[in-house]
Amino acid sequence: MATQDFTPIRGTRVMVIDDSNTIRRSAEIFLKQAGCEVILANDGFEALAKINDHQPAVIFCDILMPRLDGYQTCALIKRSPRFSKTPVVMLSSKDGLFDRARGRMVGSSEYLTKPFTKDSLLTAVLEHSTRSPALA
Repeated sequence: MATQDFTPIRGTRVMVIDDSNTIRRSAEIFLKQAGCEVILANDGFEALAKINDHQPAVIFCDILMPRLDGYQTCALIKRSPRFSKTPVVMLSSKDGLFDRARGRMVGSSEYLTKPFTKDSLLTAVLEHSTRSPALA
């Protein structure tokens, strides 16, 4: 079985929003190994403050977070004319149909169940970063 070529995602700017330090660091390691530029945020408020500055090509967003949950964060990102087309991939340890449907309703592009694998994370970036972002 051939392994997936992740060369096209080199230089892609990816944001990971999760209140778990372990999840943020795991995602960061996987993404950096593939050559991505990684922006981390530990909750929705921090993410919203960083999105304007960094303009990520793909955003991974945990659902269960304090203050502003992943659904609210995704909905706010999608309401912004500037970022409405930015793909948001929901991350959750829950794998229910309702959670997936709710993610779609707020505009998420995909739903990854934690713990995710390196391949599932990188495949999501590959699928959702249709164009290479301009490196600032």
